[in-house]
Amino acid sequence: MPIISTEDNYLTVLNLFTTDTPEHQAQLLTEMGKIVEAAAYEGWISSTVHAGQDSPGTANLIQWRSGEDLEKRYSGEEFRHRTLPVFREITTAIRLLQNEIAFTQTRPDLAGRIEVSPDRDDYTAIEVFRVGEADQADLIKLLGEDRQWLADVPGYRSHSVFKGLRAMFVEGAFAVVYSQWDSKESYDAFHGVPDERKPQARRANEERVAELTVERDSNTYRVVHTRAAGA
Repeated sequence: MPIISTEDNYLTVLNLFTTDTPEHQAQLLTEMGKIVEAAAYEGWISSTVHAGQDSPGTANLIQWRSGEDLEKRYSGEEFRHRTLPVFREITTAIRLLQNEIAFTQTRPDLAGRIEVSPDRDDYTAIEVFRVGEADQADLIKLLGEDRQWLADVPGYRSHSVFKGLRAMFVEGAFAVVYSQWDSKESYDAFHGVPDERKPQARRANEERVAELTVERDSNTYRVVHTRAAGA
């Protein structure tokens, strides 16, 4: 079972695919499942496939030993001449984001362990923030250690902040928040609180995040498949 941790030093790749219909999402999941089951690349650690909930799309959280291992995969004939063309036919947008794990936090009773698995019932949200290069470190702090108050929010399980290192099909610096919740209801309740009812610390944090963010988007997911090297 993949673990998100600041201590493993893996390169964490988040491949986000957006599409336009549930049927195309099903096709995406089928194609991703084939790739995950066949994966035997040098330096590949694990892949975990997520199915879009709010909007059609998929996310694949992939752990690699290093960036050099990933570049070998990207430069291969199969990736350039089969994998990408297949996904381009059934997607409306592709983003391949390379990251390092900058921050993790869980609810106290989860003891800091962030597991990612289809055997769990996490309602997962992935938010992508584009930011100016000079503001990336400040934004990561705001999204991570300055949001420790999240541990007291009903339904919150964990959140991890990814520092964007480089990407295909995304320009400039970015950060990603990967969060896990008890349910869609708890996630929607958190985001549905009117500004005037938010605690001052949350309101100030969100206002500063908005000031630094160039562009932001999100989707929610359920984990549907995972496989690790050697399985």
